[in-house]
Amino acid sequence: MTAQINPGTLINNRYLIKKILGQGGFGRTYLAFDTQRFDEACVLKEFVPTTTKPKIIRKSRELFEREAKVLYQIQHPQIPTFMAWLTENERLFIVLEYIDGKNYSEILSERLSNKGRPFSETEVRAWLLDMLPVLEYIHDRKILHRDISLENVMLRHNESKPMLIDFGAVKEKLTQILSAQSPNHQYSAQNSVVGKIGYSAPEQLRIGCSYPSSDIYSLAVSAVILLTGRMPHVLMDGSLNWQWRSYANISDSLARILEKMLAEVPIERYQSAKEVFIELNDNNSSLSLGGVSSPLPKTPQIQTNTTHGQEKQNSQTNIQSHTQTPVSLNPEFLEFVGRELTSFVGPIASVLMTNTLNQSPQIAQKEFSEALAREIFDPQKAQEFRNRLQLAVEPNSASSSSYQALGNYPAISDPEFLDRCRRELISFVGPFASVILIKDALNEHPRLTPTQLIETLMAEIPDEQKAQKFKERIHKITSQIKSPGAIASRINHLR
Repeated sequence: MTAQINPGTLINNRYLIKKILGQGGFGRTYLAFDTQRFDEACVLKEFVPTTTKPKIIRKSRELFEREAKVLYQIQHPQIPTFMAWLTENERLFIVLEYIDGKNYSEILSERLSNKGRPFSETEVRAWLLDMLPVLEYIHDRKILHRDISLENVMLRHNESKPMLIDFGAVKEKLTQILSAQSPNHQYSAQNSVVGKIGYSAPEQLRIGCSYPSSDIYSLAVSAVILLTGRMPHVLMDGSLNWQWRSYANISDSLARILEKMLAEVPIERYQSAKEVFIELNDNNSSLSLGGVSSPLPKTPQIQTNTTHGQEKQNSQTNIQSHTQTPVSLNPEFLEFVGRELTSFVGPIASVLMTNTLNQSPQIAQKEFSEALAREIFDPQKAQEFRNRLQLAVEPNSASSSSYQALGNYPAISDPEFLDRCRRELISFVGPFASVILIKDALNEHPRLTPTQLIETLMAEIPDEQKAQKFKERIHKITSQIKSPGAIASRINHLR
C-alpha cells in the first residue's frame, strides 16, 4: 500500500491536505482545502489498490470512474455533495463536501457518559423517520449504501437532520475487480465484502450480495444500538441471533418493526424504506417521504360560519386564526409551529406534535402551543418559543404579513430556496456547475436577495430563452409556498 500523504501536500494542483481523518482497508480519508474555492474545506477519499500490476490498476481506475459517476448523480440535502473524482500518480481520489459535525457513534458515547442512558424511543423513531427518506431516495436510483452504521451517519453542527456518508459502492467495485483478477485468490469473497460485522446483513457478509433490504437491516442495527447503548456482539447470542429486547424499554409496535427489519432472510424483511416509513408512522399520512413537509395529519380546508366581518377576514389570513378553533384546522399554522419547534428540539418535533394532536384532536391553538412549550427542557428557550408563536399570530406582525414570494431577505438565509435554485439549474448547466455557480454568487455577494440571485444565475445560462425558462420555473415553484409564517421562521432561525 502506498504511503500516507503528508499535511501540506497539494493534490491535483488544487487540494491542500490538512490532516488525515481516518484509515481503513480500502484507503484513507483526508481533510483538505480547495485552493480554487477560497480554501473551502472538503474531504478527499483515497482508494489504494493493494497491487502494483498495471492491468489491475487500469481496470480499477475504469471501475472507479464508472462508479464515481453514479455517486455524482446523488443530489440530496442529507448526503454530502459529490464534487469530483481524480487520479494522481496511480492514486484514486474522490472529493466530497466536508460535514463539520459528529457521527452518531460519538454522539451516543457522549450521551452515555453525560446522561448515563441511551436514546429514547421517541428520539429513535424521529431518527428513523429522518433516515428512511434518504434510503428511499438512493434505492429509487438503484444505488445501495452497503455500509450503514452509526459511524457513517453524522449530525452537522447546528443542524437537526442526520447526514448519510461514506457510500460503499466504489469500495465494493474495487475489491470485486481485485478479487477477480488476483491469480493467487488472496482476495476471497469474504475479503471483497463491504460493510461492518454486526451491522451488515447476513447475505452481505456471507456471500457478498446486497439488496435494498440489506441497507434496511443495517439501519435497524443502528437504531437498536441507539436504543440500548450496546454494541452488536453484546446483543447477539452464540448462534448470532438477536437478543436485544431486554436491554430496551420500548413499545411493542416499534419492537415489531425493528424485528422485521432485522429478519435473517432478506425476503422476510421490509422490501423498501417506504414500507418501514409508513408502518413506523402508524399509517399516518402526516409525513411525506420525499422531503420536508408538515409533520402532522393533513386536514381539508373547512369553511366555518362567522358572525362578524372581522372574524371572516381573519379566517382568511394565512396564519391568524381564532384561538378557540381546533389547531388541526389550520395546516399552515401547524407547518409554522413544526419548523419553529424543530429549531429548538430537533427532529423529535414532528413526533411531539403528532402525539399532542393524537391525544387532543380538538386542542385549540393557544393550548397546543403551550403543550409544546412544556416539552422544551430549557425554560428560557421555552419562553422564546412561546414568543415566536405569539408574534406570528399578532395582527399586522412582520412575520405574518410582510413576506412576499421573493422578498428582500438575503437568499443565503433560505436553504430551501437555494435548493430549489440548484435543482432547477441542474437541467440547464449540469449538477456540478449548478453547485459552483450558486456558491460563487453567494461567496461574492452574501447579501443577494432571491430576486438578485435569480438574475445572477440567469446571466450564467448562455441561451436567453433557457435563462428565462429557469426564472419562470423558480417563480412558479416559489409561488406555491403558501405559508408565510414557515418562511419567516426559517429566516429568523438562520439569522
